Amino acid sequence: MELGNITARAEEFKFQANEAFKAHKYTQAIDLYSQAIDLNVENAVYYANRAFAHIRLEEYGSAIQDASKAIEIDPKYSKGYYRRGAAHLAMGKFKEALKDFQQVKRICPNDPDATKKLKECEKAVMKLKFEEAISVPESERRSVADSVDYHKIGSVPRTTSFLTQVGVVSAAVATVATVVKLVGPGAAAKVAMVLMLVGACWWSRGLFNGSGNQELNLEVEPQYSGARIEGDIVTLDFVKKMMDDFRNQKSLHKRYAFQIVLQMREMLRGLPSLVDIHVPDGKHLTVCGDVHGQFYDLLNIFELNGLPSQDNPYLFNGDFVDRGSFSVEVILTLFAFKCMCPSAIYLARGNHESKSMNNIYGFEGEVRSKLNETFVELFAEVFCCLPLAHVINGKVFVVHGGLFSVDGVSLSDIRSIDRFCEPPEEGLMCELLWSDPQPLPGRGPSKRGVGLSFGGDVTKRFLQENHLDLIVRSHEVKDEGYEIEHDGKLITVFSAPNYCDQMGNNGAFIRFEAPDLKPDIVTFSAVPHPDVKPMAYANNFLRIFS
Repeated sequence: MELGNITARAEEFKFQANEAFKAHKYTQAIDLYSQAIDLNVENAVYYANRAFAHIRLEEYGSAIQDASKAIEIDPKYSKGYYRRGAAHLAMGKFKEALKDFQQVKRICPNDPDATKKLKECEKAVMKLKFEEAISVPESERRSVADSVDYHKIGSVPRTTSFLTQVGVVSAAVATVATVVKLVGPGAAAKVAMVLMLVGACWWSRGLFNGSGNQELNLEVEPQYSGARIEGDIVTLDFVKKMMDDFRNQKSLHKRYAFQIVLQMREMLRGLPSLVDIHVPDGKHLTVCGDVHGQFYDLLNIFELNGLPSQDNPYLFNGDFVDRGSFSVEVILTLFAFKCMCPSAIYLARGNHESKSMNNIYGFEGEVRSKLNETFVELFAEVFCCLPLAHVINGKVFVVHGGLFSVDGVSLSDIRSIDRFCEPPEEGLMCELLWSDPQPLPGRGPSKRGVGLSFGGDVTKRFLQENHLDLIVRSHEVKDEGYEIEHDGKLITVFSAPNYCDQMGNNGAFIRFEAPDLKPDIVTFSAVPHPDVKPMAYANNFLRIFS
């Protein structure tokens, strides 16, 4: 084929890819951009566009690779730095993102959009440095749960670390020095302004409370007409009333929210990292994937499949929160059912049950808006108590992400993981939460930039070594709500239809009936929800780059 024809054909693939992107068909767009790249490997635009599609699919590792290739081809191509910076931001790698957006600004000094995004990135880095400087060492940190007693109606003290308070001024000075090194001497005024804003934010959250005299009011006001827990027992009537209130955009009183979350903490702390579920013959269990704060779709699951109960148990496989703007309603509903009947619902940790994700993708902001700062810390503690995986009748292994970078990992190894921490960036716990299957055998780098990709041979060996029949995992949007891979030995289930109000996918759940545990997959579409957009509570910089 002549050069002119090759170029024209590549441009045609790019045009088709752009149209697929506009239609939110990001996987198709990636395939078409790849075909354009196959015809012209030296076109930086194709790589940058494919990086953007990877970002939409949350494949940030692949996006960084493509954007870096675009920069390698054309070091003055601003969109290459822009896409890489956006991917770094989405992963919480603010310092790396800052370097990319500084380069965008150098290439496009008069671009107001580039200036705006650089400022947001600078603020994120400054805030990160400030929070690192004032953080309390783990050995001195007191559980927030120890300072809350929901039995005590009225006011209870909210304690504040004196060491944290007296360290704030010196931390601010250290932060100024550090950040000026990062962004240059000309940024001093910006640093001061941001520190003032961050300080005001911390003040409003109760950091500077003097001698700890601020109080947390748990009084249930006479005019409160919402759901109430009588005594210590969470009943089905309470949960139904609470869900109905949530459906009508009414709030649960903080006293009862505290009671639910604290009871959950105690319950989860007693569970192993790998939970065995026994389903008696003739009985069933329903496994759901990511819900991501889509409360009205969660209600629809219950409409289609019945409420959780001892005779109708569920396993929700992580990523209950973030992105969707009804995450508080989702998590309180799931926790309340668990408090009501522990065998009615099982909950596994996902990669979004973590501080780093919640800070970026909306849950932290939503909790502050609908509850308060104390709940931010409390949820973070409880998420660290969630089990990492489940095994159904010794045959079906259920985990949020996937398998491991090494062979020979046993179920006993998973049970022995010390999960009571924020997820590390490598190791078994990280891989359980982050890894994804791949069509090719063996192992490969993660398209997300965390964890790894694993092939069907890895799945087969893990199942054989542990005498299992099937892996069920979640973690990925699928057009039909599910996908069967690895010769039928691995099923991905995703339960957030029309994810983020734009993907157009179905949701799905899987029913397993004992003794054969044959997967019965049910798909469903999205239902309407109030006009609150996804990511409404997310970090400002992430909304700008979305």
